[in-house]
Amino acid sequence: MLTIWGRLNSHNVKKVVWLAEEIGLDYVRHDVGGKFGMDAAYLALNPNALIPTIEDDGLVLWESNAILRYLAARYAPHLWPDDLRERAAADKWMDWQFAFADAQRDVFLMLVRKPIEEHDAAVIARGAETTARMMAMLEDVLAKQPWLTGENFGIADIPMGTYAHTWFTLAMPRPEMPHVKAWYDRLKTRPGFATNVMIALT
Repeated sequence: MLTIWGRLNSHNVKKVVWLAEEIGLDYVRHDVGGKFGMDAAYLALNPNALIPTIEDDGLVLWESNAILRYLAARYAPHLWPDDLRERAAADKWMDWQFAFADAQRDVFLMLVRKPIEEHDAAVIARGAETTARMMAMLEDVLAKQPWLTGENFGIADIPMGTYAHTWFTLAMPRPEMPHVKAWYDRLKTRPGFATNVMIALT
């Protein structure tokens, strides 16, 4: 059975749990990180002191998008096909997601993890502007196709789908992006997304 270490309110843990449920894997998850801390046993598995980490059939692996690629390649090759062009298209968006996460981080921390008296309107405005500019790239792509890499849901939709939920949930101004919204609405029909990603932001 797959073992996942990491608290579910982490974006990176959400990705891995969502994929596990998307492809029907049995798994057990242990809360680690944040208020749960990290003990010596966990740090022996992941010396980066980050989450998530998995163990699958003796393989210990960390870095969330590397975990996604591994699990899809082993258990759901329709999400991680052999065709190098298709893989490259997915890789592009999976790597780009980290830049989006950086752009969204400050406004997320401000609106979710800081008390209201510490909210900085300039930080929120800057995060709203930067993430909207990046989301416009997705709007252009999703105007031409239903999913990030084409006609079918794929592994690239998982990292950005996780961050898109936060983008739509944060109390900040957002421009209308009908194609991104339609994609997000399609994601919401997927049980693994609805159960594990669409939870309260904390």
